[in-house]
Amino acid sequence: QVQLVQSGGGLVPAGGSLRLSCVASGNVFSINNMGWYRQATGKQRESVAHITRGGTTIYADSVKGRFTISRDNAKNTVYLQMNRLKPEDTAVYYCNADLTTTSLSHFSAWGQGTQVTVSS
Repeated sequence: QVQLVQSGGGLVPAGGSLRLSCVASGNVFSINNMGWYRQATGKQRESVAHITRGGTTIYADSVKGRFTISRDNAKNTVYLQMNRLKPEDTAVYYCNADLTTTSLSHFSAWGQGTQVTVSS
């Protein structure tokens, strides 16, 4: 069994910073792409940032220059550093990982979600 466990998040004033972490545990053999999504109240889940195993990154236009995604392959962990936060960044943030288990099953796993609230 594989789990993605998130940490970080919380309440921060506009202009502040937060760091999210997400670690994959269990029967993980390898992890390909990892990423972060978010879902604001009443809106659809949207992509925020993604990173390949080799470190290539892609960002949503709304967070470019403010958010940084990174990963530690040895720790099966992905991070999202969020700077210059805006009230419109308020949402539940989810991590995602495309992984292979030790039994060579492939699937996309999701974290439990973390609330990020930015006050104006």
